[in-house]
Amino acid sequence: MRGRRLLLGAIAAIFTVTSGLGMAVEARAQQQLENLRATDLFALAAEAAAKGQSDDPLTLYNALSRDPDIEIRTEARFRKGQLLESLGRPADAALEYRAILDAKPDATRVRLELARMLVLLGDERGARRALRQAQAAELPPDTAALIDQFAASLRSRRPFGGSVQVGLAPDTNINRATSARTLETIIAPLTLSEDARGQSGVGLLAAGQAYARVSVAPDLSIVPRVSGRGAFYRESAFNDISGSALLGLEWQLGNDRLTPSAGRTWRWYGDNLLATTDTVTLTWIRPVNRRMQVIASGSAAYADYKQNRLQSGGLYDLSATLEYALDQRSGIGTTLSGTRQDAADPGYATTSGGFVLYGWREAGRTTVFATVGARRTAGDERLFLFLEPRREWLLQASAGATLRQFTWQGFAPTVRAGIERNVSNVGLYDYRRFNTEFGITRAF
Repeated sequence: MRGRRLLLGAIAAIFTVTSGLGMAVEARAQQQLENLRATDLFALAAEAAAKGQSDDPLTLYNALSRDPDIEIRTEARFRKGQLLESLGRPADAALEYRAILDAKPDATRVRLELARMLVLLGDERGARRALRQAQAAELPPDTAALIDQFAASLRSRRPFGGSVQVGLAPDTNINRATSARTLETIIAPLTLSEDARGQSGVGLLAAGQAYARVSVAPDLSIVPRVSGRGAFYRESAFNDISGSALLGLEWQLGNDRLTPSAGRTWRWYGDNLLATTDTVTLTWIRPVNRRMQVIASGSAAYADYKQNRLQSGGLYDLSATLEYALDQRSGIGTTLSGTRQDAADPGYATTSGGFVLYGWREAGRTTVFATVGARRTAGDERLFLFLEPRREWLLQASAGATLRQFTWQGFAPTVRAGIERNVSNVGLYDYRRFNTEFGITRAF
């Protein structure tokens, strides 16, 4: 009780000063506020907001959000989120809604508000996931119908946007190379130099993208997009950098979304341009039901390898992702994919296919996630030096967490650890790898 009175006293001092009350009545106002109930403080905040003020109600909501009663805290955060949205601050509003859901994951109305903020911020994928989690609850028919309407009309109209990610990544095998000292060839055992074998290191990871959206019809937009990703190490010979420029369309057909695009990707490894790839892609997004969504994608490309023209050739890919909300706090998904890579030298031509399973769960202010996958690759013919065509399995697993209890300026730390094993009959491609990542991401 003493802590609550001290808190209300601080509120009173701030409120009376910012409202222009004289020092002569400040003590009396503080004494009155100390005896007010939470409902009275909510009324004061609403009255100040109605007068066009923002600092006073935000101060009151901040104080009420620390109340011992979870219902009072929830109401304060919700009203603060609504006020922040009206002030044109959707990212700050999303943080308040996320904080409510950390404590009350079954708050369907709040999850819908979070989805709306994500749409305003251009994160349509996150908004769709939030909607599926909301629809995983047992909802009254009228509420379910309203959510269905929202889901059907869900479409980001943000004219421009972008994102940035940074992190540190200790890695036992930054170049995904074999640890063997010698390789068997058709001529004689080949001794590998030290830098041709697996190298460990700590990398700086950086990724970002920017886009614009130009509406040309109610259900059609042109979307140019640029993106980049890089892993940077002390030895620049192992730097791996890629960048792309794409021009695409977003076409809404009822519940379906079609996004054709075309563009070029550049990849540098070390200090040299490794390859350029010209690609056309078509992606189809369709809700299967209230809990499930399917994303199908197909692409055709031509990869031009600058350092070894024998690797150049067509690249064709098909994939399908199915994501399902188990409940309001967790979900699972799987991706099936197949790839065909042609090459001037049939020894570099391969056919591959595999799957990835992933899942996530919100546990209070922490979101944990995990991924496992396997992929089979088969080469058309053997490379000149080796005894037989490539036959290999790539096995991967990772797990991590986003720690929102350490949120700062709208960002939260994320940690991830992963293991990778490529089992190949060609020693050059056989390797093991263990890596970790420490980075930051949006807290909502």
